[in-house]
Amino acid sequence: MMLQGKRVLITGGGSGAGADLARGFAGAGAEVVIAGRREDALRRVAQPLGAAWVQADVTDEGSVAAMFRAAGPCDIVIANAGAAESGVMAKTTLAQWNAMIAVNLTGVFLTFREALGQFRGEGRLIAVASTAALKGYAKVAPYAAAKHGVVGLVRSLALEVARKGITVNAICPGFLDTPMTDHSVRVIAEKTGKSLAEARAALEELSPQGRLYQPSEVTAAALYLASGAAGGVNGACLSISGGEV
Repeated sequence: MMLQGKRVLITGGGSGAGADLARGFAGAGAEVVIAGRREDALRRVAQPLGAAWVQADVTDEGSVAAMFRAAGPCDIVIANAGAAESGVMAKTTLAQWNAMIAVNLTGVFLTFREALGQFRGEGRLIAVASTAALKGYAKVAPYAAAKHGVVGLVRSLALEVARKGITVNAICPGFLDTPMTDHSVRVIAEKTGKSLAEARAALEELSPQGRLYQPSEVTAAALYLASGAAGGVNGACLSISGGEV
């Protein structure tokens, strides 16, 4: 119960890593608010936890402002909402590029900017990024560019607020065992003719440990960054990748 009395807002909280973050922070005693676009998914996660939920689109400035008004003053804000698409650069449309930048980078910017104005003194800002924030991968250039931008935002903002009792950090996991990765597996299988098992194995082999990572590993890192023990950790990018980066 190390976060008793703290309120945490988690975007993208309706599934995958976001849902696990909600469960982990509720278990640590925090008051949890999850946000996302799908009402039914949010309700399924929030109700068993006694958590609050709010529909929001992190790519929309007005929606993000309304999200914080509904959530109330927060002590910890986790920008977890994101999406991924793959394809060769030569066939990537401007609309696809803009969509990846909007949800994966602009969404973090809008969430963090709004969070700064409502902190009650100390605060924690955490972005869930990706190993694609630290290295390149073929056929995901817009996604990787957006995630690299998140790292730049985190490192710059960390310096800006360092004397205000606020820390800003990123968590950069490899492929997680989540529905988003299941979608990536299906896309790989469709485009390459591989079986689902073979496509999944190809993603597992990107890890030196030969596995996908668990959402609980992201939650453990976030709980640490939100704790008093991490007061001096600022501008960091914690890689959960088995040594890949």
